Amino acid sequence: MSSAHFKHDLFTQFARIAKAMGHGNRLELLEYLAQGERSVEALATVSGLTVANTSKHLQQLRQAGLVESRKLGLNVMYRLSGDDVLALLECLRGVAQHRLAEVERLINTYLTVKDSLEPVPAGELLERARQGLVIVLDVRPPEEYAAGHLPGAINIPLAELEARLESLDSHKEVIAYCRGPHCVLAFDAVARLRAQGRRARRLEGGFPEWRHAGLPVETAGEN
Repeated sequence: MSSAHFKHDLFTQFARIAKAMGHGNRLELLEYLAQGERSVEALATVSGLTVANTSKHLQQLRQAGLVESRKLGLNVMYRLSGDDVLALLECLRGVAQHRLAEVERLINTYLTVKDSLEPVPAGELLERARQGLVIVLDVRPPEEYAAGHLPGAINIPLAELEARLESLDSHKEVIAYCRGPHCVLAFDAVARLRAQGRRARRLEGGFPEWRHAGLPVETAGEN
């Protein structure tokens, strides 16, 4: 095999990854899987896709080696195939935000308008949480919280926030987080907390970024 053919074949294989990621629904499914393992049916519910369409997207991601699957009773469970997939997602998001004006416009239109304050860096949150100075609030669904969350985090899904507001110490600042830096759940939580006169900010990034950085993580039953 000539070096030219080798290089062509190599880049053809690289392109399989790009092709598998070249669909908005598949990128969204990867973000959900970054929270933890889920069944096809659960992914269909959270993404708003049909089960058949979800399964088709997952099969393409699996063929490219980006996700893995296993049988659990009658269900097929999917998970990311490794932390390198999460790193790839972070890189893709960063390049898009820096290079595509439309991405910046969307962020400014839908996210910055909700909260223009700088988010709290992970290291700062870890130190303040260890000192008991802040409330760490996980606003993701309970199944995502159970699969893994920040140490000591309280899980209050966004839809329940107003009803459970009195359970949060009003003397402490609340730091909210969700699925990632562009997840609207944390933005909406902070806006609702501030509307009630509470001090609140967002975590820089979300749970997948926290875990990928090697910071401590708890699962259900550990806290």
